[in-house]
Amino acid sequence: MHIHILGICGTFMGGLAALAREAGHRVTGCDAGVYPPMSDQLRALGIDLIEGFGADQMALAPDMYVVGNVVSRARLPDGTPKFPLMEAILEAGAPYTSGPQWLAEHVLQGRHVLAVAGTHGKTTTTSMLAWVLEANGLNPGFLVGGVPMNFRVSARLGTGKTFVIEADEYDTAFFDKRSKFVHYRPRTAVLNNLEFDHADIFDNLAAIERQFHHLVRTVPGSGRLVVNGLEESLDRVLHMGHWSEVRSFGAAVSDFSALGEPHAFDVQERGQAVARVEWALTGEHNQLNALAAIAAAQHVGVAPADAARALSGFQNVRRRMEVRGTVARSGGPITVYDDFAHHPTAIRTTLDGLRRRLGADGGRILAVFEPRSNTMKLGTMKSQLPWSLEAADLAFCHSGGLDWDAAEALAPMGDRACVGQNIDVLVQQVAAAARAGDHIVCMSNGGFGGIHTRLLTALGAALQ
Repeated sequence: MHIHILGICGTFMGGLAALAREAGHRVTGCDAGVYPPMSDQLRALGIDLIEGFGADQMALAPDMYVVGNVVSRARLPDGTPKFPLMEAILEAGAPYTSGPQWLAEHVLQGRHVLAVAGTHGKTTTTSMLAWVLEANGLNPGFLVGGVPMNFRVSARLGTGKTFVIEADEYDTAFFDKRSKFVHYRPRTAVLNNLEFDHADIFDNLAAIERQFHHLVRTVPGSGRLVVNGLEESLDRVLHMGHWSEVRSFGAAVSDFSALGEPHAFDVQERGQAVARVEWALTGEHNQLNALAAIAAAQHVGVAPADAARALSGFQNVRRRMEVRGTVARSGGPITVYDDFAHHPTAIRTTLDGLRRRLGADGGRILAVFEPRSNTMKLGTMKSQLPWSLEAADLAFCHSGGLDWDAAEALAPMGDRACVGQNIDVLVQQVAAAARAGDHIVCMSNGGFGGIHTRLLTALGAALQ
């Protein structure tokens, strides 16, 4: 089968492309404004990428067009279609489907699907779970919304019966407004946490809770729901009804809990110590992610002690506090990190985790962030930004393209916050403020204009 993927460089669609190619299908695709790591991964797989969504791509005549949720029926100011290829597909009556639907029909059928859902931590927890199963000989398939360092690819078919998938609550396609995860039919479902997000498609938290309950409805009676016991929102989801075994984690009275610091802790199952995790990761959020992965892996036969041993070798995911480089300075190097955090809670947990690791005297934290997600662009959560940045000594916000006043939103931080209209200004601001021993954390769910490399270059030039 020849499939042509519209929006192929998104993390989900790029992973789907890799799976389809591994399964022997011919894969081509198109997108606009691509950036690594997904574009690099696709090219390494030999998948032809076409820039833009021109109607001339109809000449490829694939057996199926697979449509990503970046595609819409939107019109440009002059009235022409933003996605002319989609218009041509509809006019021709050509076959098309969504990415989640294609995946469900061609990859997931017959597999024990372990789906990881939640507002935060999906990518990391999915990667942890895939690695735990791999290290214990299950050879799982997986699709992750990032690149796990243990595997170096975001997706693979695997030869075992299990398939681990990051289960996103964002909508499926312009013609299917259900959350992606309702297509996956998991036997093991992790509900990691649940907050308001995606303000562009959900009116309120209750609307997202309803979608999570749709996921719960698809889990069979012999399945398992792994649920964060600290989340009232998930309690409300379960109170709508559930038909499967529930194993909780996180709270002191949960089935699985942790005793100790996030980098070294005992895992307790119903009050009894069953495993110990010692690893390089920091932050309470990663401790919770580990408990979720351990509880989910148990459902497919991996004992908690074996899962914990596997986690000791977990190498995290690209763009999750990934060190992009250091610049030597007398008094200590300046370290530049890349992190995917784009929601206020994710920003806070990332920075809190770093501060906890560094300690009070471990150097300053400079947070450099881009409100790029649809929710952040709308300004829905702008009032939470000062709270999310409390652990930072200084904060720098890229305000280009926003319809709300970033300086006003950050005003409660006083002179600890700066705003830059473009990347060049932001780089100048950060480079001027940086000093020996600083930790600069760049946070965005996009490419952020290559700011990491530009900062390292500017910091290095300051030494000349």
